[in-house]
Amino acid sequence: MIWNRFNLRTACKPGAAGRRRLLGLLAAGLPAALLLGGCGIYSFNGTNIDPAVKTISIQTFPSAAPNAPASLSQRFTEDLKDYFQRNTTLKLVPRDGDLQFEGSIVAYDYAPAAIQQVGTVSQAGANRLTIQVQLRFTNTKNSKQDFEQTFQSQADFPSTQDIATVNNDQSAVRNITRNIISDMFNKSVANW
Repeated sequence: MIWNRFNLRTACKPGAAGRRRLLGLLAAGLPAALLLGGCGIYSFNGTNIDPAVKTISIQTFPSAAPNAPASLSQRFTEDLKDYFQRNTTLKLVPRDGDLQFEGSIVAYDYAPAAIQQVGTVSQAGANRLTIQVQLRFTNTKNSKQDFEQTFQSQADFPSTQDIATVNNDQSAVRNITRNIISDMFNKSVANW
């Protein structure tokens, strides 16, 4: 072990050699001390969670958007829970968590994004799916962090794909909702 080979008496010996050894020890130990001596709130995954916060509760996000597929509410809620479980050490509880997430899917809009002229007819060159989710976040340990916000993400699709085709492409819709979940995570526990 490296510490067994180090002799403090030799390092503190009067003279230039002893001072160099002592400076070398400080140079090697200072970054480690700074890294390990943090306040305990920050982590390597970018979260900024108070150590007093231990639990999280995420209620089902019902869909108030008439065009949304029936499975979107459940899928979005489960993906949100999975994201927090993968990226934090918080325990998921059914209700009354230290951090509480509730809200609804308020928009699921599929509309032309780029109009192009084909002869004398204007038609969609691409279509855009936009999803909006309203979130009410409550931090029971620090009410200054509570907020309500609408999060939105979108993706463009070829004009040849209608809404039914997009709804059946689970990965396409999921990529949009992942962006929303990431934004919610960053706003609530990463304070970005």
